[in-house]
Amino acid sequence: MPHRPLARALRALVAVLTAAAVGAVLVPATAQAATAQAAAVNYVALGDSYSSGVGAGPYDLSGCLRSQKSYAPLWAAANAVASFKFPACGGAVTSDVINSQVNSLSTSTTLVTITIGGNDAGFADVITSCRFGSTSSCTNAVNESKAFATSTLPGRLDATYAAIRNRAPNARLIVLGYPRLFETNYCGLLAMSTYKRTILNEAADVLATVISARAAAAGATFADTRPTFAGHGVCASSPWIRDVSGIIEAYHPNSAGYRYGYLPALNAVTG
Repeated sequence: MPHRPLARALRALVAVLTAAAVGAVLVPATAQAATAQAAAVNYVALGDSYSSGVGAGPYDLSGCLRSQKSYAPLWAAANAVASFKFPACGGAVTSDVINSQVNSLSTSTTLVTITIGGNDAGFADVITSCRFGSTSSCTNAVNESKAFATSTLPGRLDATYAAIRNRAPNARLIVLGYPRLFETNYCGLLAMSTYKRTILNEAADVLATVISARAAAAGATFADTRPTFAGHGVCASSPWIRDVSGIIEAYHPNSAGYRYGYLPALNAVTG
């Protein structure tokens, strides 16, 4: 009889310790599941040809020249995202993003990347003027583009980032910039002059400054691609930018440019 209270106390202690042990196992498991659910990435890649993958090929049948060798599908595959949408389209301007591409966004979107603004600033026309025109026509085209980039483009970018925020309020927005397209060393008689290549690179710097500032104002992260492409522009020994190799693909990254230029720039800000 005197031992029964002690036995009951021991049984109670064992029950308490067992429950605590079970709880210690279940709580971390539940926490891990919650963490995994919270970490699920629903990724949407918006933008123009520098996001769709023009220059990398091969392309899908959408008419947007989307390539699985672009940085966006490469990042999605490497990070095992929960979902991936890829409405980026070659030739897109800010109004295309606002009027159609943002339809791919929702409150469940957790990550958005974009390159936009180059076509608004007349990228194709400037390149054409400089590649095939005189030095004066190139200079005039570059100056007009720079003036547009500093006066009109900021408002268009603000409207674009606001439209993205409106449709995807829970997403992190990462704005990727454009690389300098050229190295300025001598690279043959048929190449653009050093002067033309220099002022085109200066225009790229102006564009990067404008895009970076508007991205910061919108609370977005800017990923600068100029450092990752340094030494690999047109006229480099190992170029990641195409020269005049096709009307559509000219002066866009090749597959190496997306993998080793754009993707590392994105990885640098996503961790």
